[in-house]
Amino acid sequence: MWYTHLMQPAVLLFHNIMAHFAEIEQKTDPTGFTTDTQWVVKRVIVVDNGISTSNGPLVDNDMHVDGETWCKTFFNGGEWKQTSYHSNFRNIYAGIGYVYDFEKDIFIQKQPFASWTLDADNRWQPPVATPPDFVGDNYQIAAEWDEDNQRWIIEDYEVNPDSFILRIWDPATSSWTT
Repeated sequence: MWYTHLMQPAVLLFHNIMAHFAEIEQKTDPTGFTTDTQWVVKRVIVVDNGISTSNGPLVDNDMHVDGETWCKTFFNGGEWKQTSYHSNFRNIYAGIGYVYDFEKDIFIQKQPFASWTLDADNRWQPPVATPPDFVGDNYQIAAEWDEDNQRWIIEDYEVNPDSFILRIWDPATSSWTT
């Protein structure tokens, strides 16, 4: 029995008795930042953890090749990798558009911006550290990355709903400026 990732509420109820697999396919960098070919997650499915492997049931054998083989057989092909709902292996739970790195045997989120780099923990980091949220009198606004200008900004509509105040993070003073 299998379920698509689109049935997420059902998946949440059964995630302890089900195994999750990501179908990956080779594509040119989906972000368009490079012309590199990457293994990109096409879909994530859920299967019964009772699938037999050569070492016993799948529930006792995470990342066993027999689980991937079962998916290939059931879905008539494709390249499959098991992913952990709780991120217990392969770095993070795979999502559509994420990248699978064969050398590291991990899933990585899609690169959000061309200027961001992957750190030692395989997390994307901006060239300027993420600032704290802007806190007004009775409100709080999260910063947005401005790729064109390589800075953090906030469009603050709280003072005047018809126009906004552009607030820019100044890393030198660790404060928001207008």
